[in-house]
Amino acid sequence: MNSPNLHPMINVAVKAARAAGAIINRAALDVESVRVSQKQVNDFVTEVDQASEQMIIETLLGAYPGHGIWAEESGREHGARDSEFVWIIDPLDGTTNFIHGLPVYCVSIALAVRGKVEQAVIYDPSRNDLFTATKGRGSYMNNRRIRVAKRNRLQECLISTGFPYRPGDDLPSYLRMLGDIMQRTAGVRRPGAAALDLAYVAAGFTDGFFEKGLQPWDVAAGSLLVTEAGGLVGNLSGDSDFMEQHECLAANPRIYGQMVGLLGKYSKFAGAGDKAGVRAAVAEMAAASAEETPPSKPTDEADADF
Repeated sequence: MNSPNLHPMINVAVKAARAAGAIINRAALDVESVRVSQKQVNDFVTEVDQASEQMIIETLLGAYPGHGIWAEESGREHGARDSEFVWIIDPLDGTTNFIHGLPVYCVSIALAVRGKVEQAVIYDPSRNDLFTATKGRGSYMNNRRIRVAKRNRLQECLISTGFPYRPGDDLPSYLRMLGDIMQRTAGVRRPGAAALDLAYVAAGFTDGFFEKGLQPWDVAAGSLLVTEAGGLVGNLSGDSDFMEQHECLAANPRIYGQMVGLLGKYSKFAGAGDKAGVRAAVAEMAAASAEETPPSKPTDEADADF
């Protein structure tokens, strides 16, 4: 086993992530009794997110009281306001999966120093998988070095994504984007926890990932895992300064270039011509589906099964 030379800050973050994972695993044994509230439509928070976040913040500030905190549920209300060291925390990424008992969720903790992510931990408590990265020292899963996948033809690639789920999300252009990718790859997956999706790109389990509408705490740790594993991460048009732009694309360098070529026109940073082209194509798709006659009902019961 080729164990990383762990940075002391990573050790503290791992301790925080495992402690949060223990809270999540305990709650998962009786998920029906977990109190859930809705921040907005289809955007849930549970008492588990809050307990997990509190545990992480206490652990980090116990070791580094002068550091700043930027967390999904409590924002910047804890920690120092003016520190150049800021911990970016998602205490439970994949809350909707967790509420349903689907074991695809994780804890994500990153340390940004003067705005650049230098330490990353993603912990999957249901599988006990620990992903870590320190800038310049590579990415690891359970203390073994990981690298992005080597495939260089998009047709052979498995790509993960996240679907729009909030009212007001631009579903038609997303469906078109999905259609473009689905026809040109070996498969598309939608696991439901962006931080874990990025960790899986870093480990080579998937070849690429893209999603719109993401927050910095969804992507901070995962982005360092990807780049330290030899991959690229940016917005849909390929710009690496993407953390607060609400869109993310990650892959090995060859596949990244091909995905930018395919999805760049859907970026909010695309040129006016590309955006107009997408709008026209979406309108055409909508018109075509409106013209389609509804399918006739099956005439006999045997047909109804197909």
